[in-house]
Amino acid sequence: MSGADNLLRIAQLRGGYSEVDIIHGIDLAVAPGEIVTIAGTNGAGKSTLVKALLGLLPRVAGTIHLGGRDITALSAEDRFDAGLAYVPQVANVFPSLTVRENLLVVRGVANIKRRMDEVLADFPALVERLPQPASNLSGGERQQLAFARALMPSPRIMVLDEPTAALAPSLVGKVFDMVQKLPAAGVAVLMVEQRARQALQISQQGYILDQGRCVLQGPAQGLLADERMAQLYLGNH
Repeated sequence: MSGADNLLRIAQLRGGYSEVDIIHGIDLAVAPGEIVTIAGTNGAGKSTLVKALLGLLPRVAGTIHLGGRDITALSAEDRFDAGLAYVPQVANVFPSLTVRENLLVVRGVANIKRRMDEVLADFPALVERLPQPASNLSGGERQQLAFARALMPSPRIMVLDEPTAALAPSLVGKVFDMVQKLPAAGVAVLMVEQRARQALQISQQGYILDQGRCVLQGPAQGLLADERMAQLYLGNH
């Protein structure tokens, strides 16, 4: 796929927190409408790559383009304004605020109440919860609110950091269902996920990281079919 066809293009990204690199020359691309999974063992560099993409890593080399625009030098806030959305693994909602307030405090949204109604059309379970504190939500409802908040600014791509972490097994499928619906809403997905096999099942492309390097990449179904690599890197989920 040519660079012009990509919504997100990361090229030779490297960096870390001190003089020692944690990620080493990673190339990655996400096309419009794609779901792309990043997998790998603990300590492989997945979270560091996400922080570099979001502008949260202190030292970075390489380039990041979003929609053809070079965002490498932009602040985290400006990257969000350019179309990035982020749902972290923890602290992804404000528990002391109501569900309604969580949606309304998002910055940079024109006609915010109308936009809230549009977003809630895809999350009907949150409607009756609007006046309640987010701390009252179940794990699944909280994850719905996190997705809804991230969608408020109409992003172009959503970055998910282990969206099924700490959820009951009965809720995992529901979260992946939410992820699958995002491309139909015009939002591509880049997902780090501990349940790598399940994540790749709903993805078009996958990247396997090991010690800060991309050791394997390609169509998700091809990665799943590679038994040796699956045993080494994808775990038993």
